[in-house]
Amino acid sequence: MVFTDPFFPSAFLTLALAHFVALLSPGQDFFLIVAHSVRNGLKGSRYICLGIASGNAFYIVVVLLCWQAINNHPELLNIIAGIGALYLIWLGWQLMKSCNRERNSSTDNTTSIFSAGRQFVIGFGSALLNPKNALFYMSLMAVILGDDVSLQQQIFAGIWMSLVVLLWDLLIAFTVGYRGIQTLFHRHLVMIERGAGLVLFAIGVSLLLSF
Repeated sequence: MVFTDPFFPSAFLTLALAHFVALLSPGQDFFLIVAHSVRNGLKGSRYICLGIASGNAFYIVVVLLCWQAINNHPELLNIIAGIGALYLIWLGWQLMKSCNRERNSSTDNTTSIFSAGRQFVIGFGSALLNPKNALFYMSLMAVILGDDVSLQQQIFAGIWMSLVVLLWDLLIAFTVGYRGIQTLFHRHLVMIERGAGLVLFAIGVSLLLSF
């Protein structure tokens, strides 16, 4: 099926399908959302989702504006990868420390929820410091769409992908943070947070070792 509308690239369906399939594969953002929503529900993770979507949108804008320059200077991606690896290690360590705080404060039933700003920064940082996002959107926009795509078609595709990321992440946060499911997960809260922390920590270490 080929779109003739000026806002739809001819390969839009291929682009949308490839992008959504990639979202189905759990990555660092997935484990970050799960770790926060299982403890605090949608209220404690929705702005993390917004931050992640904004980070993806940032890379899409960068690709639209200067993907050729990025392609000619791969060292920029290496710098981002190094910073991102350290950030993931830090995030993983924070989650594992939260497990210890849970045990040490078992008599305290109150659960602190990060502010909207802090949630956003955590999510935005996770997406921004993931160089795979830049490579992923470069391949989608340059290879799948091609060079004959107009600017307005590129902008529409970018908005579409950003919204899909946001809605998908919110769905994950809502599902995991749903009261019935959250109650079930709370029985294994320490294991879930520690597991998510270990995954993020391991991803960060593997990125550092890949240099």
